Amino acid sequence: MNEFDKDYWEDQWSPATSGRERQLPVNPYLTAETAHLPVGTVLDAGCGTGTEAIWLAEHGWDVTAADISATALAEARARAAAAGLGEPVEWVETDLSRWEPTRTWDLVVTNYAHAQIGQLPLYRRTSSWVAPGGTLLIVGHLHGHHRDAHHGHDHPEGATATLEGITKLFDSPQWRIDSAYGHTRTVHPGGSPVQLRDVIVRVHRLT
Repeated sequence: MNEFDKDYWEDQWSPATSGRERQLPVNPYLTAETAHLPVGTVLDAGCGTGTEAIWLAEHGWDVTAADISATALAEARARAAAAGLGEPVEWVETDLSRWEPTRTWDLVVTNYAHAQIGQLPLYRRTSSWVAPGGTLLIVGHLHGHHRDAHHGHDHPEGATATLEGITKLFDSPQWRIDSAYGHTRTVHPGGSPVQLRDVIVRVHRLT
């Protein structure tokens, strides 16, 4: 078990810890990997303060956004209201380690989300929320030394994943792997450069 419980995330998303100046733009892998997909329903699993959820809603998706932190969701709601979204986002406060939604989505995305159960079990859980014919997009921290762009701390081993470890989850006739790669990029939270080593996997659920 890792440290990523509700108290941890409430602390990490508190204004004193995170700071609005550290808000990053929408994840570039999300925009690139979903550009060809037909618009439908989408779940942002571990939505934080809503950057990706708001972008998806602005581009016509019917969005459900889930996170364990009430603090993060309050800011996400405020940001969505300020953006004047034509279609509201459904914000859900829940622990992804235990959540049992009663529906599935055409697209499920998870961007740097962490849960107490660890990365691979989390990705396995999120895959069960994809509708047949739908897509799962995983963006995570590649295994190895890495510092968090929002909060500037080192990630424990359980918060990272390897490309091989993720793709093995989808080695079955039920899934088709459409994208699987690692990538390094530089972001500037608070104006300072931070290098991110990312792992990106997009899979299509066949049945």
